[in-house]
Amino acid sequence: MELEVGMIVEGKVTGITKFGAFVDLEDGKTGMVHISEVAPTYVNDIREHLTEGQTVKVRVMTIGEDGKIGLSIKKALPQQQHRKQSGSFGKGSAPKQPARPGSFEWQPQKKQEPSSFEDMLSKFKQASDEKMSDLKRFESKRGGSSRRGSSQKS
Repeated sequence: MELEVGMIVEGKVTGITKFGAFVDLEDGKTGMVHISEVAPTYVNDIREHLTEGQTVKVRVMTIGEDGKIGLSIKKALPQQQHRKQSGSFGKGSAPKQPARPGSFEWQPQKKQEPSSFEDMLSKFKQASDEKMSDLKRFESKRGGSSRRGSSQKS
């Protein structure tokens, strides 16, 4: 059977490196699974997910002119399992966007009605007061830098 891009086949892990794993496929061919294609989550140490001799299902991603075969384990997973593990969302729900530098709580979201300037200013002030309160609480638990400096001079 000739390998084609998109096919899902089984293979045996024959070697593991820092950047990926080599998998023996049918017909004596070998492909490589890059570390980013091992699992739907971040992989720091590939050996936590794979062992040599392990049989895995892989999707053929690329077949180069030079004969190199690029494989993916995470894209060979059933779609439902891939979604659960990767944090994807079903119909009707949207992922929560992480806070970016420069983003403020008082900025209106795209689907909300536009807020008045006074409302946005009030929300910003409230969020700012809460953050300052948290910072003051954190510094008091640490002992504050001014206390530390004066006790060392004595």
